[in-house]
Amino acid sequence: MTTLFLRPKTDELKDFRPDWVVYGFGGLKLDPKADGTKSNTAVIMNFSAREVLVTGSEYGGEMKKSLFGVMNYELPAKNVFPMHCSANIGKNGDTALFFGLSGTGKTTLSADPARFLIGDDEHGWSPEGIFNFEGGCYAKVIKLKQESEPLIWNAIRFGSILENVVYDEQTRVVDYDSEKITENTRATYPVDFIENVVMSGKGGHPKNIFFLACDAFGVLPPISKLSPEAAMYHFLSGYTAKVAGTEAGIKDPTATFSTCFGAPFLPRHPSVYAELLAKYMKEHKANCWLVNTGWSGGSYGIGKRMSIHVTRRLLSAALNGELEKANFTKVEKFNLMAPTSCDGVDSKVLIPENSWVDKKAFVEKRDHLAQLFVKNFEKYKSRVDAAVASAGPSI
Repeated sequence: MTTLFLRPKTDELKDFRPDWVVYGFGGLKLDPKADGTKSNTAVIMNFSAREVLVTGSEYGGEMKKSLFGVMNYELPAKNVFPMHCSANIGKNGDTALFFGLSGTGKTTLSADPARFLIGDDEHGWSPEGIFNFEGGCYAKVIKLKQESEPLIWNAIRFGSILENVVYDEQTRVVDYDSEKITENTRATYPVDFIENVVMSGKGGHPKNIFFLACDAFGVLPPISKLSPEAAMYHFLSGYTAKVAGTEAGIKDPTATFSTCFGAPFLPRHPSVYAELLAKYMKEHKANCWLVNTGWSGGSYGIGKRMSIHVTRRLLSAALNGELEKANFTKVEKFNLMAPTSCDGVDSKVLIPENSWVDKKAFVEKRDHLAQLFVKNFEKYKSRVDAAVASAGPSI
């Protein structure tokens, strides 16, 4: 998908992203600074005319993401941080945020039977706390299983909408394992179809923030704690993998960096959103964690996808304060702090190198990914403090 932003009629354009401006007569032209991505799908937003044109899409989600782009332009001027994240709240009133792109587990992990869902994809963080934009959920349902994702499974009933799924026309039973149409199958349902839900759509200031990355290289720890500077670094980087079926033409996962975990929806310069994140994290003393929901014990095709049970256990340990008491070790090259133990989790999994049989292959993949991080971050170095620039991987 390609997203094009038409300039709003305002003199305050210093923070408007120059690489996504559309201009000229005789047709729309993408600014030469854009990444050159080609797609049959385009979402074109004209801020001055207050119009959105969606072309070539077979997903209803383009509509909500269009309005999300508008809110990403409007809200920072009102001191509100718009976020591409899910949010839930614990029984003790502790709010948690989950940032991540499609396929990283944002919807799945926020729909936790032990917590209450605020929303699954788009939120704002204001001086009063967290609030939801949507009032509904748009869950990826490929390989959906009742035992591993009971809240989402039970939410799919009369009143929900399924997109691009395969089903038996006689029994109308859905085959969630089928990729015949696409792997990016979806279910839309009102937020109150989730059993544990916060109907007000509001929560307090978050105590914990999770950045979800589907690491196809298998070299990131399943969880690591980020300093405030590292949080800004990884927020600006927005690393994950393009997972098969999520984007057209992708068959095998490949590394990608999507600024602020939502680059297509950001009309303003990424530093605007990163500064709001840092401001609110500092004011409310929020913990930040980088979570690998991708591969362990090897890269894609060699290792295995991280068990959702392991991820849930580690998130629970972060949320209930267990990891605050854990011992941490520095992950070489990546400047990350990973716990060395957690009850219920094989300690070998916590330190990626220990789970690889081929240590030489691990070092090669680790160094390669570190280089990709460093190269990607070059474009942000002039807009951040030196402490932030040095908080990421090194080569």
